[in-house]
Amino acid sequence: MRYCKYLSNENGTSLPRYALVEKRDGELWATLPMQAPQEDLTARILGGVPVPTLSINFEPKPLSELKLLPPVMPSKIVCVGRNYRDHAAELGNDVPTEPLLFLKPPSSLLGPGGTICMPALSKRVDYEGELGIVIGRRCYKIGPDEDVRPYIRGYVCVNDVTARDIQKSDSQWTRGKGFDTFCPVGPIVSDEIDPVAGAPTTVSTWLNGTLKQQGSTADFIFPIADLLRYITSVMTLEAGDLIPTGTPAGVGAVQPGDRIQVKVDGLGILENQFAAE
Repeated sequence: MRYCKYLSNENGTSLPRYALVEKRDGELWATLPMQAPQEDLTARILGGVPVPTLSINFEPKPLSELKLLPPVMPSKIVCVGRNYRDHAAELGNDVPTEPLLFLKPPSSLLGPGGTICMPALSKRVDYEGELGIVIGRRCYKIGPDEDVRPYIRGYVCVNDVTARDIQKSDSQWTRGKGFDTFCPVGPIVSDEIDPVAGAPTTVSTWLNGTLKQQGSTADFIFPIADLLRYITSVMTLEAGDLIPTGTPAGVGAVQPGDRIQVKVDGLGILENQFAAE
């Protein structure tokens, strides 16, 4: 299943809606609207089976013609740092002996096509393309021999935008990673890839059309199953929570007006632009 979230104009009112997504002639299309009840939205949509709705007029459209929103509603964003050896080396850091976790606030979420605001507090803002895991149902203390895949709703492209100078100046990373717009996500969530099963998934990032990052989930220091067991040994993950899994080598600084694209095999392309505050 693949789905997106978009802004629908209905009788002069803008409303967030979900839609199922399919590929037509190489392009992603929103093809069938999904019910979005106000109560328990995350559990019903992200944790359960989507329900088609006939309550609105809907004509299939390419995603490029929609105002896309972040397709996730996490209670928390639990990020993994330095999960590629080459990325740890490029920043002069040791390879971690256990997963390195940090949090981004949900207020940092940004949809595809949105503008990433470069804060005046920072002199260097970097892109970091990543594969994100979307949790499908509550999990805590996943067992060492338990299959983690039933807890995964799907996967999504993420850009872990970072104020690098602030990250380096602080003893922890919340401020450097947590600015509003610093977590672009989208364009779709899909369960049609399965990196847990060992099928390598490629993560690539382009800056102004030039390839800057390219890595594979086969190169993770800590595979997805290990990450979820480690995280849930500490905290409960809820349906809809987002887990960016780390970025490959090739991170770099951006300037106002730069265009960034994050592509993950099977998940489309997440594109945003940068602008000064």
